[in-house]
Amino acid sequence: MEPTVYLYFNGNCEEAMRFYADTLGGEITGVFRNLDAPGPDSRMPGGDHLVMNMNMRLGTANVMASDAPGEWYNKPQGFAVSISPVTLEETERVYAALSQGGEIGMPLEETFWAERFAMFRDRYGTPWMINFTGAKAMS
Repeated sequence: MEPTVYLYFNGNCEEAMRFYADTLGGEITGVFRNLDAPGPDSRMPGGDHLVMNMNMRLGTANVMASDAPGEWYNKPQGFAVSISPVTLEETERVYAALSQGGEIGMPLEETFWAERFAMFRDRYGTPWMINFTGAKAMS
């Protein structure tokens, strides 16, 4: 058994997930929209374009998501999606892309446990942590 991250968006799920796949090297493996539902009583409130369920394969993990229209949406809090790029260059690239237009809690910098670490919320509202241990993983 392994956990799966499930994210909710306020009407921009497909845009966000495609951005994450492009930025992180993931693969979109499924998208089911409101218009794909068999009938009106199987749909969530909102337009046909809203995503009911979407999956991105990222390494050996799945990241799933959907839109949460109107009053169903709550701003994400109390967690962060944590990723650990394998090189400093990849860490800096991913941080620059994901943090652009977002809110920086802690900029990408060296800590006592990692060569680079950052905490931020991206432009879609998803909270992230990036941790590149580098040589500090060996000390």
